[in-house]
Amino acid sequence: MKNDSEIIRRIRNGDKQEFEKLFRSSYVSLVRYAKTILRDHDTAEEIVQELFFRLWQDREKLNIKSSLNGYLFRSVHNRSLHHIEHQQVVSHHAGEVAARAMLSSEPVTEAIYYSELQAKVAGVLDRLPERCRMIFRMSRFDGLKYNEIAEKLVVNVKTVEADMGKALREFRKALAEQ
Repeated sequence: MKNDSEIIRRIRNGDKQEFEKLFRSSYVSLVRYAKTILRDHDTAEEIVQELFFRLWQDREKLNIKSSLNGYLFRSVHNRSLHHIEHQQVVSHHAGEVAARAMLSSEPVTEAIYYSELQAKVAGVLDRLPERCRMIFRMSRFDGLKYNEIAEKLVVNVKTVEADMGKALREFRKALAEQ
């Protein structure tokens, strides 16, 4: 039986058979785990398939220090939570688009503009690092103050400020490209 570091080394070197063995031995349990978080089988399968696609695509950079199994489950966990977070943002903005469209004197134009803006916001959020994205959402969507965010995430207030600065720079850059 090979240890994790041997499996990782082989995959990093492009061993397709080793990668397929890992995929076959882990796929069902990873999908089952993702499904407990997402409550949707198809989305759970997409999450796991995307994980393995990225794993193979970035195999040369693969640098797993923990157990391989732990890494896979943690990755599925993070990707599942990211998916839920993304769906919440999309849903939140869709509601705002609908509300604005009803109040607007030019509902179609306004809705199209707002929809484009919503897509841009979701795109920027997707590109942000996980902690930075969480801090931005907690500040802007949940209305928390920096010290409240720092307490919840157990980080320094300066870290919250720095991550918010990074997020806002990304948003300014994306909006300037408009």
